[in-house]
Amino acid sequence: MLKIEVEVDSLEAFEEAMETEADIIMLDNMSIEEIKEAVKINRKRKLLEASGNITVENIREYAQTGVDFISSGSIIHSARWLDISLKFK
Repeated sequence: MLKIEVEVDSLEAFEEAMETEADIIMLDNMSIEEIKEAVKINRKRKLLEASGNITVENIREYAQTGVDFISSGSIIHSARWLDISLKFK
């Protein structure tokens, strides 16, 4: 019932991860072209997740690569923080 996910940052590491029992491979900080190549090599054998440097402006391009999941921290990284205290005097 548990899924195993591994993170890779190159095609060489991706090919190595393909030989493991991992269920999901996260393609971290890889270029669009590298991700397209990984999708081609994968042939739907494992679930693929794209992550790293994904923004609202480029998410469509990542989605069009054929990955199964996309994760993006850009909404958190660009958020404006407000420090609110609940201390009463």
